[in-house]
Amino acid sequence: MTVIVYPPPDDEPWPTLGPEVCAFIEAELCHGPGDLLGRPVVLDDEQRAWLYRMYEIYPPFVERRKHGVIVREPHPQAGKRRFQRCALSLRKGSNKTEFAAWVAACELHPDAPVRCAGFQNRRGPPRPIGRGVTDPYIPMIAYTEEQTEELAYGALRRILQESRIGRDFDIGLERIMRLGGDGKAEAVSASPSARDGARTTFEHGDETHRFVLDKTKRAWSVMLANLAKRPLADPWALETTTAPEPGAGSVAEATMEAAANPVQRSRSRLFFFHRQASDGHDLQTTAGLRAAVLEASGPYVSKWSDVDRIVGLFQGPDADRAYLERVWLNRPVQASSKAFDVELWRRRVRPGYVPPDGAAVVLGFDGSRFQDATALVGTEVETGHQWVVGIWASPQDGAEWEVPVADVDGAVTDAFERWEVVALYADPPKWEGWIAAWAGRYGDKVVVEWWTNRRKPMAYAIRSWWGAVVAGELTHDGDPTLAAHIAHACRAHTQLVDDEGKPLWILRKERPDSPKKIDACMAAILSWEARNDALSAGEGGRSDGDFGITVGAMT
Repeated sequence: MTVIVYPPPDDEPWPTLGPEVCAFIEAELCHGPGDLLGRPVVLDDEQRAWLYRMYEIYPPFVERRKHGVIVREPHPQAGKRRFQRCALSLRKGSNKTEFAAWVAACELHPDAPVRCAGFQNRRGPPRPIGRGVTDPYIPMIAYTEEQTEELAYGALRRILQESRIGRDFDIGLERIMRLGGDGKAEAVSASPSARDGARTTFEHGDETHRFVLDKTKRAWSVMLANLAKRPLADPWALETTTAPEPGAGSVAEATMEAAANPVQRSRSRLFFFHRQASDGHDLQTTAGLRAAVLEASGPYVSKWSDVDRIVGLFQGPDADRAYLERVWLNRPVQASSKAFDVELWRRRVRPGYVPPDGAAVVLGFDGSRFQDATALVGTEVETGHQWVVGIWASPQDGAEWEVPVADVDGAVTDAFERWEVVALYADPPKWEGWIAAWAGRYGDKVVVEWWTNRRKPMAYAIRSWWGAVVAGELTHDGDPTLAAHIAHACRAHTQLVDDEGKPLWILRKERPDSPKKIDACMAAILSWEARNDALSAGEGGRSDGDFGITVGAMT
């Protein structure tokens, strides 16, 4: 079984409020929406283990060696929470949303033992004494406000309505308050400004693999920053998710990367649990699929899951197996419609390298004026190293926006002054006037209109660029926005074939109105195409003639 736990359990267990929290949940709460609505909670051993870890606290004393003698001194953070952030990454249908709602109910109730009031030491190691939070504020967010009400917040509301402690609250559609008014939980929007300034004691993000829009990610960042405002409340955040899609740039993907980085994990005081099916299963067979689903489910979820029905989803004629593998086997895999393997792209990073001043380079340009993004990507002719010269993107909140054309022109000017730019290939739509100006400034044999709507040349350019990535001939600067645009690109199949009869494809967004942009990817491809032609013309130096490109009629 592939289970990732960061940090792994210590040889000596930490003090924890987990047993008291588990007892409170089982004594006072019930199941939420679903077939078990209203029934008492009976936690399984794995849920208990998560709660024990999430509620670990610093011990009352720390042992130090002084002058060869072990002495006990008061711990400077005695009784404080060990983890400020916790994240559970589990396959679809693992009851993680209801679990998070139980935790939120405990954090909200005045008598729940979720903070340390001290230690007692009648026998054995010191045992923490639990208490409730004073004046709690608990925001709960999902990728849309409607989903928040349907998922975590909706589960919390229904659980409290069905539990006997529900009488301690004023329960509304958008907020749940203690009867005394000294604390509340609420469903919140994904607006960053709406979250700024909140004095949070606990917060929950649901399905954070869907947190891919800039405004949602900024809202979560603001919420995390708010945790520093009430140090006496010892605030923390819980994130529940299914495995993220690599390259989508989601909050869940960033959390998984932070968990694997010891420095980031320690700095953010993060506890992370992830389970997925291991790689040894033959997913082409029913037996292999069953074994993979059971492994991804874990010992308890598998007992009540309809494994045969899940296996049947993989075997349907129109099954999106990549999607099913991600959500049911909890493996971080890209959607099958995606054009490129973003993990391979990331392996080609050459951090810190910048072509020296005066080096022969080429530029690729793709842009929009009012929507999407505008990007300028460079490639060093000699080394094949790509880097982002500039990316200007429209906001994802629907606000009116126009690309700052003066900034784009400034970036082009700076590039020509710093390096020997032997070619700039630019997609003309919406930029014809500026491309003409650059051609007048730098020469029409250097600045070339390269129409990306010519399907066959574009398909060959895509093949050449990605072939260089696969072969390791191309390196890049690791720019995260460029990586995201590459991850967003989907294949658009054509009726065209190459000279060997192999099908040719071009790129598209996942849907026409998608906020997931691909313009920087297109600029990188144009930049590589310009490099190929520069090498053909003069092996890295400036050519006396054009690069043999025919522009004009669509193929």
